[in-house]
Amino acid sequence: MSQRVVLSIGTKKGQFTLLSGADRKTFAVQGPKITGATVYTTMIDTRSKPVIFAGATSYFFGTKVLRSDDLGKTFKETKTSPLFTKKDGRAMKNIWQIVPGKGARDLWCGVEPASLFYSKDHGKSWEAVKGLNDHPHARKWTPGAGGLCLNSIVPVNGRIHVSISAAGHYMSEDGGKTWNPSNKGIMAGFQPKPQIEYGQCLHRIASHPSTPWRLYGQNHGGFDTCKDTGVIRSDDAGKSWKPIAKGLPSDFGFNMALHPHDPNTLFVIPLEPSTRACPNGAPAVYRSENGGSSWQRMDKGFPKKDAYFTVLRDAMAVDEMKSPGVYFGTTTGQVWASRDAGESWSRIADSLPPIYSVRAAAIR
Repeated sequence: MSQRVVLSIGTKKGQFTLLSGADRKTFAVQGPKITGATVYTTMIDTRSKPVIFAGATSYFFGTKVLRSDDLGKTFKETKTSPLFTKKDGRAMKNIWQIVPGKGARDLWCGVEPASLFYSKDHGKSWEAVKGLNDHPHARKWTPGAGGLCLNSIVPVNGRIHVSISAAGHYMSEDGGKTWNPSNKGIMAGFQPKPQIEYGQCLHRIASHPSTPWRLYGQNHGGFDTCKDTGVIRSDDAGKSWKPIAKGLPSDFGFNMALHPHDPNTLFVIPLEPSTRACPNGAPAVYRSENGGSSWQRMDKGFPKKDAYFTVLRDAMAVDEMKSPGVYFGTTTGQVWASRDAGESWSRIADSLPPIYSVRAAAIR
């Protein structure tokens, strides 16, 4: 069977699936599905037969995890969804992240208010990760502008890393039993003392499986007192961080994606910090091929002016083709794609609802 590319798009008004052949010249748009709900995150599980998961929030029906076994044609609720106990006292608001776990059917799920859940059976049942959810800091965490969200989960090389807005980076080295903040070098420019133990507004973290000791992060930058600290890197498995935003037009942004075959190549979309939009109305993706030491502006195909869109933290992804495709969605409902690792861009979908999440996978 020939190779195909599938995108799963989470929006304010449901989920959309975009399908293309290996050439990625045109994408067929399928949806909306999960109508009546906001899909803050989605995930394409390719460990066996492809399964699309989605975290959906409805005013009437609450927060659910749903799955599709037919590439987004139909979705069904998993048998259960992450839930706080009455004794805990917190109320589930949104699901912000779903990623694969260690086993073939294991899943991690990050939610708001910032907490972590784990499933060993593809979502049929969920257990709270008490070491983090009941951490002594947890009831002291405060929300960022987007809420108190656990927005990234990175299980790599026996460690589990999470990022929380606005709590920072927490790490477990024993499979999730115990957790510690690890924010040395991550600045909180909105605090009287920018270097604090926890309380940073970390928008995103990512790591390449071939270099598990290296992590990249997108921190809440845009402060003159902490210039160029909005994009960061750790070379010691998250124990300390250093800024790598020098050369970007703004160190504020939400999203980050890594090249699937090169751990030194990453992509970010800088935003103007007060408007959360493209600086000067001129969109561009910035690519680094040396781990953030320098950056290249990639804007071929984008409008040259008067384009003030926003790209949120879960709305950028890459596929795993030999020349990887890079994709992102905007809050104005556009999906943009590059078939050549960022060199050039084209719009593959338009006028969708505001986009919160983009996931991509190469399948057969």
